[in-house]
Amino acid sequence: MIKGFYSAVSAMLAGVERQKLLAHNAANINTPGFKEIMTSMNDFVKTQVQFPPGGVASAQVNYVGDLGLGVELSPEVTNYDESAMKNTGHNFDLAVAGPGYFNVRTPEGDRLTRDGRFLKDAQGGLVTIEGNQVLDNNKKPIRLPEGDFVVNPDGSILVNNQAAGQLGISVFKNPETDLVRGENNTFIAVGQPAAQTGFAVEQGFLEQSNVNASELMTQMVTVARSYEAAQKMVTTQDDLLAKTISSLGRIG
Repeated sequence: MIKGFYSAVSAMLAGVERQKLLAHNAANINTPGFKEIMTSMNDFVKTQVQFPPGGVASAQVNYVGDLGLGVELSPEVTNYDESAMKNTGHNFDLAVAGPGYFNVRTPEGDRLTRDGRFLKDAQGGLVTIEGNQVLDNNKKPIRLPEGDFVVNPDGSILVNNQAAGQLGISVFKNPETDLVRGENNTFIAVGQPAAQTGFAVEQGFLEQSNVNASELMTQMVTVARSYEAAQKMVTTQDDLLAKTISSLGRIG
Protein backbone atom coordinates (compact mmCIF):
# COMPACT_ATOMS: atom_id res chain seq x y z
CA MET A 1 0.00 0.00 0.00
CA ILE A 2 2.80 2.40 0.90
CA LYS A 3 4.55 1.46 -2.34
CA GLY A 4 1.45 2.41 -4.28
CA PHE A 5 1.27 5.73 -2.45
CA TYR A 6 4.88 6.57 -3.26
CA SER A 7 4.49 5.47 -6.88
CA ALA A 8 1.51 7.76 -7.37
CA VAL A 9 3.24 10.71 -5.71
CA SER A 10 6.37 10.22 -7.82
CA ALA A 11 4.21 10.26 -10.95
CA MET A 12 2.69 13.58 -9.84
CA LEU A 13 6.10 15.13 -9.17
CA ALA A 14 7.48 13.90 -12.50
CA GLY A 15 4.40 15.24 -14.26
CA VAL A 16 4.87 18.68 -12.75
CA GLU A 17 8.49 18.83 -13.91
CA ARG A 18 7.66 17.63 -17.40
CA GLN A 19 4.86 20.14 -17.70
CA LYS A 20 7.39 22.88 -16.81
CA LEU A 21 9.59 21.79 -19.72
CA LEU A 22 6.64 21.68 -22.08
CA ALA A 23 5.57 25.15 -20.92
CA HIS A 24 9.12 26.37 -21.63
CA ASN A 25 8.85 24.97 -25.16
CA ALA A 26 5.45 26.63 -25.56
CA ALA A 27 6.82 29.99 -24.40
CA ASN A 28 9.51 29.77 -27.12
CA ILE A 29 7.38 28.47 -29.96
CA ASN A 30 7.89 31.77 -31.80
CA THR A 31 11.52 32.32 -30.77
CA PRO A 32 13.82 32.16 -33.82
CA GLY A 33 16.39 29.40 -33.69
CA PHE A 34 14.93 27.81 -30.54
CA LYS A 35 15.61 24.10 -30.18
CA GLU A 36 13.01 21.93 -28.48
CA ILE A 37 13.75 20.30 -25.11
CA MET A 38 12.56 16.71 -24.94
CA THR A 39 12.11 14.31 -22.04
CA SER A 40 9.91 11.37 -21.06
CA MET A 41 8.51 9.74 -17.95
CA ASN A 42 10.07 6.35 -17.18
CA ASP A 43 9.90 3.72 -14.46
CA PHE A 44 12.10 4.70 -11.52
CA VAL A 45 12.88 1.13 -10.52
CA LYS A 46 11.16 -2.26 -10.67
CA THR A 47 11.12 -5.13 -8.22
CA GLN A 48 10.18 -8.75 -8.77
CA VAL A 49 6.91 -9.95 -7.27
CA GLN A 50 6.88 -13.49 -5.91
CA PHE A 51 4.18 -15.70 -4.42
CA PRO A 52 4.15 -16.50 -1.61
CA PRO A 53 5.81 -13.21 -0.54
CA GLY A 54 9.25 -13.51 0.99
CA GLY A 55 10.06 -16.81 -0.66
CA VAL A 56 9.06 -19.23 2.12
CA ALA A 57 11.54 -22.10 2.02
CA SER A 58 8.92 -24.84 2.38
CA ALA A 59 6.69 -23.49 -0.36
CA GLN A 60 7.14 -23.28 -4.09
CA VAL A 61 7.90 -19.69 -5.05
CA ASN A 62 6.31 -18.46 -8.26
CA TYR A 63 7.47 -15.41 -10.16
CA VAL A 64 4.40 -13.25 -10.70
CA GLY A 65 5.91 -10.27 -12.53
CA ASP A 66 7.54 -6.89 -12.02
CA LEU A 67 6.18 -4.14 -9.80
CA GLY A 68 7.03 -0.54 -10.63
CA LEU A 69 8.02 1.52 -7.62
CA GLY A 70 7.75 4.98 -9.09
CA VAL A 71 8.16 7.34 -12.03
CA GLU A 72 11.02 9.66 -12.93
CA LEU A 73 11.91 11.95 -15.81
CA SER A 74 14.52 10.85 -18.29
CA PRO A 75 17.47 13.25 -18.78
CA GLU A 76 16.69 16.28 -20.93
CA VAL A 77 17.56 15.95 -24.60
CA THR A 78 17.73 18.78 -27.13
CA ASN A 79 16.20 18.35 -30.56
CA TYR A 80 18.78 19.93 -32.87
CA ASP A 81 16.79 19.41 -36.07
CA GLU A 82 16.83 22.35 -38.44
CA SER A 83 13.57 24.23 -38.83
CA ALA A 84 11.95 26.22 -41.62
CA MET A 85 13.23 29.64 -42.66
CA LYS A 86 10.99 32.70 -42.57
CA ASN A 87 11.56 35.62 -44.94
CA THR A 88 11.54 38.83 -42.89
CA GLY A 89 13.02 41.20 -45.44
CA HIS A 90 15.24 42.82 -42.78
CA ASN A 91 18.90 43.05 -43.77
CA PHE A 92 20.15 42.43 -40.23
CA ASP A 93 18.10 39.23 -39.85
CA LEU A 94 20.37 36.27 -40.61
CA ALA A 95 19.82 32.52 -40.66
CA VAL A 96 22.17 29.56 -41.01
CA ALA A 97 20.95 26.93 -43.43
CA GLY A 98 22.53 23.60 -42.58
CA PRO A 99 24.81 22.98 -39.59
CA GLY A 100 26.36 25.99 -37.95
CA TYR A 101 25.94 28.43 -35.08
CA PHE A 102 26.66 32.14 -34.81
CA ASN A 103 29.38 33.03 -32.31
CA VAL A 104 28.34 35.66 -29.78
CA ARG A 105 29.87 37.11 -26.62
CA THR A 106 27.70 37.35 -23.50
CA PRO A 107 28.48 38.51 -19.94
CA GLU A 108 28.81 34.81 -19.04
CA GLY A 109 31.29 34.11 -21.85
CA ASP A 110 31.32 33.14 -25.52
CA ARG A 111 28.21 31.33 -26.66
CA LEU A 112 26.61 29.88 -29.79
CA THR A 113 23.15 30.57 -31.18
CA ARG A 114 20.90 29.96 -34.18
CA ASP A 115 18.93 33.11 -33.39
CA GLY A 116 19.99 35.62 -36.03
CA ARG A 117 17.99 38.66 -34.94
CA PHE A 118 20.88 41.10 -35.14
CA LEU A 119 21.14 44.88 -34.89
CA LYS A 120 23.73 47.59 -35.34
CA ASP A 121 24.34 49.49 -32.10
CA ALA A 122 25.32 53.14 -31.65
CA GLN A 123 29.03 52.25 -31.78
CA GLY A 124 28.67 50.39 -35.06
CA GLY A 125 28.85 46.95 -33.46
CA LEU A 126 26.82 44.01 -34.74
CA VAL A 127 24.85 42.76 -31.73
CA THR A 128 22.01 40.40 -30.82
CA ILE A 129 18.65 41.68 -29.63
CA GLU A 130 19.95 41.18 -26.07
CA GLY A 131 22.90 43.46 -26.85
CA ASN A 132 25.50 40.69 -26.99
CA GLN A 133 28.36 41.16 -29.43
CA VAL A 134 28.40 39.08 -32.61
CA LEU A 135 31.90 37.69 -33.24
CA ASP A 136 33.91 37.24 -36.42
CA ASN A 137 35.91 34.18 -37.45
CA ASN A 138 38.77 35.33 -35.18
CA LYS A 139 36.47 35.63 -32.13
CA LYS A 140 36.59 39.44 -32.31
CA PRO A 141 33.51 41.70 -32.07
CA ILE A 142 32.29 42.78 -35.50
CA ARG A 143 32.34 46.53 -36.19
CA LEU A 144 30.50 47.92 -39.22
CA PRO A 145 31.09 51.21 -41.03
CA GLU A 146 28.14 53.20 -42.32
CA GLY A 147 26.67 51.95 -45.56
CA ASP A 148 24.80 49.17 -47.30
CA PHE A 149 25.12 45.93 -45.28
CA VAL A 150 25.32 42.67 -47.23
CA VAL A 151 26.15 39.15 -46.05
CA ASN A 152 27.15 36.48 -48.57
CA PRO A 153 26.20 32.81 -48.16
CA ASP A 154 29.74 32.00 -46.95
CA GLY A 155 29.35 34.51 -44.11
CA SER A 156 31.56 37.21 -45.59
CA ILE A 157 30.34 40.75 -44.88
CA LEU A 158 30.29 43.63 -47.35
CA VAL A 159 29.52 47.26 -46.61
CA ASN A 160 29.16 49.46 -49.69
CA ASN A 161 30.60 46.54 -51.68
CA GLN A 162 33.78 46.60 -49.57
CA ALA A 163 34.93 43.67 -47.40
CA ALA A 164 34.01 44.38 -43.78
CA GLY A 165 34.61 41.10 -41.99
CA GLN A 166 33.59 37.46 -41.76
CA LEU A 167 30.89 36.05 -39.53
CA GLY A 168 32.18 33.57 -36.99
CA ILE A 169 30.17 30.39 -37.53
CA SER A 170 30.96 27.13 -35.74
CA VAL A 171 29.90 23.77 -37.16
CA PHE A 172 29.54 20.68 -34.97
CA LYS A 173 29.18 17.16 -36.35
CA ASN A 174 27.55 15.86 -33.17
CA PRO A 175 25.72 18.71 -31.41
CA GLU A 176 24.08 16.18 -29.07
CA THR A 177 27.46 15.59 -27.42
CA ASP A 178 29.38 18.73 -28.42
CA LEU A 179 26.89 21.30 -27.09
CA VAL A 180 25.02 21.99 -23.86
CA ARG A 181 22.24 24.51 -23.38
CA GLY A 182 23.04 27.98 -22.09
CA GLU A 183 20.77 30.88 -21.20
CA ASN A 184 18.74 33.09 -23.54
CA ASN A 185 18.56 30.66 -26.46
CA THR A 186 22.30 29.99 -26.56
CA PHE A 187 24.54 26.94 -26.40
CA ILE A 188 27.95 26.26 -24.86
CA ALA A 189 30.56 24.30 -26.79
CA VAL A 190 32.01 21.34 -24.88
CA GLY A 191 33.42 19.70 -28.01
CA GLN A 192 35.61 20.93 -30.82
CA PRO A 193 33.97 22.44 -33.93
CA ALA A 194 34.51 20.87 -37.33
CA ALA A 195 35.58 22.61 -40.52
CA GLN A 196 33.41 25.60 -41.41
CA THR A 197 31.67 23.97 -44.35
CA GLY A 198 28.24 22.65 -45.24
CA PHE A 199 26.25 25.77 -44.33
CA ALA A 200 24.93 28.87 -46.04
CA VAL A 201 24.00 32.19 -44.45
CA GLU A 202 20.67 33.56 -45.64
CA GLN A 203 20.21 37.32 -45.26
CA GLY A 204 16.72 38.61 -44.57
CA PHE A 205 15.63 35.28 -43.11
CA LEU A 206 15.20 33.82 -39.62
CA GLU A 207 15.14 30.16 -38.68
CA GLN A 208 11.92 29.35 -36.86
CA SER A 209 11.58 27.37 -33.64
CA ASN A 210 11.50 23.61 -34.24
CA VAL A 211 8.74 23.07 -31.67
CA ASN A 212 5.75 21.38 -33.29
CA ALA A 213 2.67 23.17 -31.92
CA SER A 214 0.19 20.32 -32.44
CA GLU A 215 2.51 17.70 -30.92
CA LEU A 216 3.23 20.01 -28.01
CA MET A 217 -0.48 20.46 -27.26
CA THR A 218 -1.01 16.71 -27.35
CA GLN A 219 1.87 16.17 -24.93
CA MET A 220 0.58 18.82 -22.52
CA VAL A 221 -2.91 17.28 -22.49
CA THR A 222 -1.45 13.79 -21.95
CA VAL A 223 0.71 14.96 -19.03
CA ALA A 224 -2.24 16.79 -17.46
CA ARG A 225 -4.41 13.66 -17.65
CA SER A 226 -1.63 11.50 -16.24
CA TYR A 227 -1.26 13.95 -13.36
CA GLU A 228 -5.00 13.78 -12.62
CA ALA A 229 -4.89 9.96 -12.66
CA ALA A 230 -1.93 9.92 -10.26
CA GLN A 231 -3.71 12.43 -8.02
CA LYS A 232 -6.77 10.18 -7.83
CA MET A 233 -4.51 7.23 -7.03
CA VAL A 234 -2.97 9.18 -4.14
CA THR A 235 -6.45 9.85 -2.77
CA THR A 236 -7.39 6.18 -3.15
CA GLN A 237 -4.22 5.01 -1.44
CA ASP A 238 -4.75 7.51 1.37
CA ASP A 239 -8.32 6.26 1.91
CA LEU A 240 -7.16 2.63 1.95
CA LEU A 241 -4.40 3.43 4.42
CA ALA A 242 -6.85 5.22 6.70
CA LYS A 243 -9.28 2.27 6.59
CA THR A 244 -6.44 -0.17 7.31
CA ILE A 245 -5.28 1.79 10.32
CA SER A 246 -8.86 2.05 11.58
CA SER A 247 -9.41 -1.70 11.17
CA LEU A 248 -6.17 -2.58 12.95
CA GLY A 249 -7.15 -0.25 15.76
CA ARG A 250 -10.41 -2.06 16.29
CA ILE A 251 -8.69 -5.43 16.27
CA GLY A 252 -6.30 -4.23 18.96
